[in-house]
Amino acid sequence: MSPPKHIVSAAAVVINNQNEILLIKGPRRGWEMPGGQVEEGESLIQAAIRETKEESGIDIEIIKFCGIFQNIGNSICNTLFLARPIGGELIQTSESLDSGFFPIEEALQKVEWKNFRQRIELCLRPENHLFCIVFNDDKNI
Repeated sequence: MSPPKHIVSAAAVVINNQNEILLIKGPRRGWEMPGGQVEEGESLIQAAIRETKEESGIDIEIIKFCGIFQNIGNSICNTLFLARPIGGELIQTSESLDSGFFPIEEALQKVEWKNFRQRIELCLRPENHLFCIVFNDDKNI
């Protein structure tokens, strides 16, 4: 029997001083929070910081670990953090066709991919931390 293989990712819900959320617009999933796969030898926090910089141009400071969404159908664990911006400038890349800070309600309306809006909503409510949401989506996410 071969050892199980899992993908681990880290995403950040970044909130600025104007109470706006940082979103990136990906080519496949539309508007979402920045994040991506954790690389070998990298911590979850380092991955969230790196992915946010790569996808948006924004440097962040992690404030709090919020929880995990586990997709048992695809063996993916998505870790979620709250963060604040500490520098950088918004950019566009091949991974993010656009990026920006949006008022919370507007940001939530923009996020339409699967359960990504729920992920942000849970991170925005401290009373929900620490959460572990398990779901089965055996389709490509």
